[in-house]
Amino acid sequence: MSAALSRPQVDAVAALAHLELSDAERELFARQLGEILHYVEQLQAIDTSGVPPTASVFAEVTDRADEPAPSLPRADALLNAPDANLDAGLFKVPRVIG
Repeated sequence: MSAALSRPQVDAVAALAHLELSDAERELFARQLGEILHYVEQLQAIDTSGVPPTASVFAEVTDRADEPAPSLPRADALLNAPDANLDAGLFKVPRVIG
């Protein structure tokens, strides 16, 4: 098994995830992250030279035709929408970007 991560390494990962960890959690996460990295090392050691690259894990991909179908009436769809404008068929959402 791979060695546990060092405290500074765990602190760096926790900072990236915006987590505040107790000392007990640091030790636990150091061990668990070390085990995950050890597992990834095992996966990387597998010889996949004879395996063709794939875009999907499914052997056969079936596409259905994109055909119009009935949907909810606009007024029904907007009933529970926040700050809906039923006349325009729109509703406001919180700003997401900048």
